[in-house]
Amino acid sequence: MRILVIGSGAREHAIIRSLASGAVPGPTEVTPAVIGENDPEVLDGHVASGHELHAAPGNPGIASLATLHEVDPLDGAAVAGLAVELGADLVVVGPEAPLVAGVADAVREAGVPCFGPSAAAAALEGSKAFAKEVMAAAEVPTAMAHVCTDLGQVGEALDAFGPPYVVKDDGLAAGKGVVVTEDRDEALSHAERCLARGAGAAVVIEEFLDGPEISLFCLSDGRTVVPLAPAQDFKRALDGDEGPNTGGMGAYSPLPWAPEDLVEEVVARVAQPTVDEMFRRGTPFAGVLYCGLALTSRGLRVIEFNARFGDPETQVVLARLASPLCEELLAAATGRLDEQPPLRWSEDAAVTVVVAAHGYPGAVRAGDEIEGVAAAEALPGVHVLHAGTAQAEDGPLVSAGGRVLSVVGTGPDLAAARESAYTGIDQISLRGSHHRTDIATHLPTP
Repeated sequence: MRILVIGSGAREHAIIRSLASGAVPGPTEVTPAVIGENDPEVLDGHVASGHELHAAPGNPGIASLATLHEVDPLDGAAVAGLAVELGADLVVVGPEAPLVAGVADAVREAGVPCFGPSAAAAALEGSKAFAKEVMAAAEVPTAMAHVCTDLGQVGEALDAFGPPYVVKDDGLAAGKGVVVTEDRDEALSHAERCLARGAGAAVVIEEFLDGPEISLFCLSDGRTVVPLAPAQDFKRALDGDEGPNTGGMGAYSPLPWAPEDLVEEVVARVAQPTVDEMFRRGTPFAGVLYCGLALTSRGLRVIEFNARFGDPETQVVLARLASPLCEELLAAATGRLDEQPPLRWSEDAAVTVVVAAHGYPGAVRAGDEIEGVAAAEALPGVHVLHAGTAQAEDGPLVSAGGRVLSVVGTGPDLAAARESAYTGIDQISLRGSHHRTDIATHLPTP
């Protein structure tokens, strides 16, 4: 297959790595067939894909696996034109902004299969108020909320719920539009910044949900839902879940403490009803529905929906996927998910740790040289995914964004995977960078 992936982050690097390899090394939980060492298609523990991979715009890490193209990922006509020019069999849109902008619509209108929801369906992420409306119609369990369009409404909602206060920007905010605080003034200030975006701006005030959080990606072709493996990410910038919210500082999978029937419950009570409701509305959701969940004292609740693979959870979920990713994405793009065999998963665990640039999640410094990536990748069970990186021809690799690298470690259990990830981190040097040292520790109790 000839596949074009849109995006430039570690999520897209993880997708392309999975497309390029087809499977992961290690023992698998497989139904009905097992990938083994003697399988003639397995090369160095990976299934050779034989795909021709392209990315727009990509990054220096992706460049080692795919041909890069200088195309604006928000320009639907340009992306569709590139897909037609390449003769692409499949386009995969990674980030949320192009989806909300309708890039997937443009690609499909050009006659190319596309993995990613339409702009109308991507409103599940583009507007938290719309997502709440859909959840209410589908009877999906979620936090009680008030949608506010002025500060007077905000103040009333804050007082109605009480602390901890949860304030969410209604629109896209790159994973940093949420404030959870005991300080009413801080909550009010965040709401004021959200409302200052202009006409039509809104903010969502929610009740606080207790309990551990979980991320579950569900593939959909508009009717059928296929869940992936659950993961847990770490949003706060500093150890001990201190500091400001970020786009995510690390993640791990599987979740040994989660209820055995968690995935089945999420599909039955959350993902399938939502997909069914979107179909009923005439805006079928075809792509990946990211279910951000809390296991509260009152049961399962949805924190948020996203319309794409999450970052950094994708880095660990796809590190464990043993089924060919290309077949699943193409089936979702062409309405054939119900024809796919059950997914196969490595029994290994995966942990990813994000290396962030100086100043992140605030004003970041770019241009600092990155060293040690090759040394990290030479370690067993370690691979490095690029996010905010850049490299001039014959020049050094440098930082070019807030979250710079995702270092992924795999191993027979979480302890081994965590050790691999942090051993990889120790090989990397980036002036002024920071990372959390407690990813995949202090896990919830079953």
